[in-house]
Amino acid sequence: MPIYLIRHGQSEFNAVAKDGIDPLIYDAPLTALGRAQADEAREKVRDLGIEQVICSPLTRAVQTALRIFEDTVPITVEAHHREMVCNSCDVGRHPRVLTQAFPMLNFDHLDDHWWHRGPENEHGVPHEPLDIFHARVRAFTPILEAATTRPLAIVGHGLFFEAMLGRMLNNCEIAQFIQE
Repeated sequence: MPIYLIRHGQSEFNAVAKDGIDPLIYDAPLTALGRAQADEAREKVRDLGIEQVICSPLTRAVQTALRIFEDTVPITVEAHHREMVCNSCDVGRHPRVLTQAFPMLNFDHLDDHWWHRGPENEHGVPHEPLDIFHARVRAFTPILEAATTRPLAIVGHGLFFEAMLGRMLNNCEIAQFIQE
């Protein structure tokens, strides 16, 4: 049974980031275009028979998952497939804050600081080393293989999915994950 990877819709960070300059939008939410992209994706997944959704705790992924799947299938939040921390938008928020923003989801199982920890730049962004990021990506595949509820959708992020698939997904693109 298939596993589908769905990149989040356009975030406020995606909309304004240019030339590698971080616009300092922490845990960036979706833009109006991102919400529309998620609404279009809702139509595309309708016939896929998805029975379970796992989404990253970053706000743009949670908002995307809720717009696509709320009230249709169970949504679980997990930090395993969070984005590689390299910009402000990849810095997460405390589970208590996420619970206040999204009371319909459970964040209690997350560590207080579930995103990458390390030396921070002057803006409080800890850059995740590539070796740690790639080890995290490799560790995610067995988690997918162990998932018993299928078809399964994973709502996550561009760099993480690029490391899994070998190509960057567009915002709200749906790609089937083929296990090797």
